[in-house]
Amino acid sequence: MGDPLHEQDMTLAALQRVLDAAGPYLDALPDRLVWDSAAEPQLRDLAGALPEQGAGTLAAVETLLRVGTATATASAGPRFFHFVIGGSTPAALAADWTVSLLDQNAFVRASSRLADATETVALDWLRDLVGLPAQWGGALTASATFANVTGLALATHWWAERHGVDATANGLAGLPRMPVLGGGYVHPSARKALQLLGHGRDTVEVFSRDDVGRLDVEALGRRLRDLDGAPAVIIGTAGEPNTGDFDPLADLAELAEQHAAWLHVDAAFGIFAALSPRTAHLTAGLERADSIAADAHKWLNVPYESGFALVRQPERLGRAFGMPGAAYLPGPDDPRGGYGFLGPESSRRARALPIWATLAAYGRTGYRALVERHCDLAAHLAARVDAAPDLERLADVPLNVVCFRYRPVGMAEHELDSVNRQLGEALLDDGRVYAGTTVYDGHVALRPAISNWRTTADDLDLLVDVVQDLGSRVARSQRAAAADR
Repeated sequence: MGDPLHEQDMTLAALQRVLDAAGPYLDALPDRLVWDSAAEPQLRDLAGALPEQGAGTLAAVETLLRVGTATATASAGPRFFHFVIGGSTPAALAADWTVSLLDQNAFVRASSRLADATETVALDWLRDLVGLPAQWGGALTASATFANVTGLALATHWWAERHGVDATANGLAGLPRMPVLGGGYVHPSARKALQLLGHGRDTVEVFSRDDVGRLDVEALGRRLRDLDGAPAVIIGTAGEPNTGDFDPLADLAELAEQHAAWLHVDAAFGIFAALSPRTAHLTAGLERADSIAADAHKWLNVPYESGFALVRQPERLGRAFGMPGAAYLPGPDDPRGGYGFLGPESSRRARALPIWATLAAYGRTGYRALVERHCDLAAHLAARVDAAPDLERLADVPLNVVCFRYRPVGMAEHELDSVNRQLGEALLDDGRVYAGTTVYDGHVALRPAISNWRTTADDLDLLVDVVQDLGSRVARSQRAAAADR
């Protein structure tokens, strides 16, 4: 049992077990609990000391399938609203299985011509899908965080060049602190990227005109003028996760051009607003950015992990992410080089295959329909919230996120945060739907995001019903506790 060489004949049988489990699991997704707390004890079956003698291929796979199908969070299903998670389209899921089957290292063309060619096509299709000019390029990454690292690394190298320094060879020693400017929507992902790049997560100078974080364009412009021509980096946000709101990208692009600044846009899910004439105005100015970070495992609905960075000057990627020479490695300009020299990861999964497959399967029209359907569903949810006497919407709904809170009649304002915080915990434990809390404009609130291709109006109606059911229980409990004090 201890050597896979002796179990080669078990490979197809093990894969058949996975296929046999896939049918019931996928069929149950529309109706199963998003999280079944009663199944949690089964996780103990995966624990214990490392075995000396393995149980064998089939036994190990069967245990993993039994525990996994019972305890996995059904984030691939239609009732997961806690984060912006899209699930996997049928084509993307099948392609992701193909990725594991072929097990390609998408480092360079020398390691996989298939992965390299597919990534080239996938990036070209993504660029075309969101309406960027043909000269743009990019690289696939594991996430929007790595895509932010990619774009902000290019910004860093550009900034160092403006100071006469080759950051690739010499780093940033001796340089002043890089000015990074943005509004209150700058996401922790972008701050983490700055942290990883050595600038510090708190380096961002925030210019907000209110407590929500809406950008103060005039104040940011004044700061750029104060820099008096010194190079700076601007971070814009396309799709703030609490409400789906956007920074005014066209205004930021104008400021970047006026002051010769680098404009990086964190567009993790908001980039797909460009697909519909109904929402494309939100992305106006995106094409004038220098770098864009986005996720495919959000609104594109491909499996984790899948992000992408798109850049106006793709020739900068090789200079920023090329590796020191080694006799057995090609260089970034070598015919056998590739995307491992154009982004933060070297050994890379062939994550282009699910992107290629889903775009090939459904095309521009299919994804436009998906975006518009989700925006319609967000409007449906907003209307349900507005019509309910015990719910209060806290923000406009420009895209696919609805921010609201439970507000029972007669409850004092100072009690609402506690009730909604407890409600969020109850939702995550209940499992019928999945939506946790945030803080928006000083209020604890829910912010369900609609991005799964399976989601329907019935799922959102259930969300409202469950919020009202659990909310009333929490409110009764809080009132009873207050009466006992």
